[in-house]
Amino acid sequence: MLRYSQFVNPHNAPHTSRARTFFEYIIIVIGIAPMALMVNWVLLPHAFVGGGLTGICSAIYYLTGGLLPSVFPEYGGAIPVWLTTFVFNAILLLIAGLTVGWRFCIRTMVGVAAITFWYRVIPILPEPIISDPWVGAIIGGFVFGLSLGCVLAANGSSGGTDIVAMIVNHYRNISLGNIMLLCDILIIASAFFLPLPASMQQEGTNHTYLQIKRVLYGVTMTFAYTIAVDWIMSRLHRSVHFLIYSAKYAEIATAINTTVNRGVTVLDGTGWYSQKPMKVISVLVRKPESSLVFKLIHDIDPDALVSIADVRGVFGSGFDKIKAK
Repeated sequence: MLRYSQFVNPHNAPHTSRARTFFEYIIIVIGIAPMALMVNWVLLPHAFVGGGLTGICSAIYYLTGGLLPSVFPEYGGAIPVWLTTFVFNAILLLIAGLTVGWRFCIRTMVGVAAITFWYRVIPILPEPIISDPWVGAIIGGFVFGLSLGCVLAANGSSGGTDIVAMIVNHYRNISLGNIMLLCDILIIASAFFLPLPASMQQEGTNHTYLQIKRVLYGVTMTFAYTIAVDWIMSRLHRSVHFLIYSAKYAEIATAINTTVNRGVTVLDGTGWYSQKPMKVISVLVRKPESSLVFKLIHDIDPDALVSIADVRGVFGSGFDKIKAK
């Protein structure tokens, strides 16, 4: 039987929990769907070029438009994004498996299969569902980021530059964030050299201005999805620190240990007014678990004194992994 904390904080669950692993795979498969929706309903109809592998595959889609009408008639002769996504990720996963290790690749394979499937079954609209390009870049990027954040929270990945970053980081002492940022900058900047879509050509004759504007659309979208990913990850990884003062400290500590599945530290203290020794419970939990801790305290000792403080980050057993960079 899974404990409560294994659902609100699957990272704290035993690694042998098949139910937890299955639940995370479901999140990865379903959570990737909004990403594909934004690509096929906003990004491609507006001819945006965002960051990551999606940006590369989108650029190929625009460049090959009309080249292969007999092979890909439903895509106007362009090489579809789902196909290039699958091919590039397959190559990157093969390299990653041989260099970093296949264990890293398992969940990424699920994410790649899911994103390829959704790109294939969701039709590309001839006109974007959000007509204004600036609004489309902001909303599309934000929804894309929320979707990606949910996938990352389930320890998943949609592949692409995530794999590149992991491979490079395996051999060079360069942070993953810097690698991915550099990849995004180069990919988005490439939009300047791509042919302008018909919708943008109608805006004016200043070709350079329109190309810069197109690059800015990609920057805006990437900025929006970065904010969304950070927001999701910070919400899911927010923790709190409890200090609990109660004569029934043993019962409370045991309840937190067994019900919330969190480690508890009991500190020695002295009540200065009474000059009597007392015990203070110190415990760190995820934000979603705090309501259960409060309930346990209330049920055992309604008169307990409780202090709670938000914690920016907690690293170690049951929380985030300690990283050197």
